Amino acid sequence: QVQVVESGGGLVQAGGSLRLSCTASGSTFADVVTGWFRQAPGKKREGVACITWGIERTYYADSVKGRFTISRDNAKNTLYLQMNSLKSEDTAMYYCAAGGTHYYGDNICSAKFAYFGQGTQVTVSS
Repeated sequence: QVQVVESGGGLVQAGGSLRLSCTASGSTFADVVTGWFRQAPGKKREGVACITWGIERTYYADSVKGRFTISRDNAKNTLYLQMNSLKSEDTAMYYCAAGGTHYYGDNICSAKFAYFGQGTQVTVSS
């Protein structure tokens, strides 16, 4: 059974930084799409950043471009999301997604994901 586990969330002041990590037990991130999603109260879940595991391609939501960076460590089978210049509107539950396939166009986050973690809360105070 595959378990996806996120860590690294917390409370940070606006303008600060956090780094989220994601590991998957029982599977690897190889040859599939992985990424980060977020959902704020009362809002739909949105794809924040996604990455392909083979030939590296990345996708970022417009709201985080230039501030967030998705990366991976193949040896550790770990996915990261470096979040800089955080804003209050970044406050949300962040979820790691793994096992993604069949994305459309340039939007890698449009992939169908097989696994989601339980989420890690990010709260940005203004």
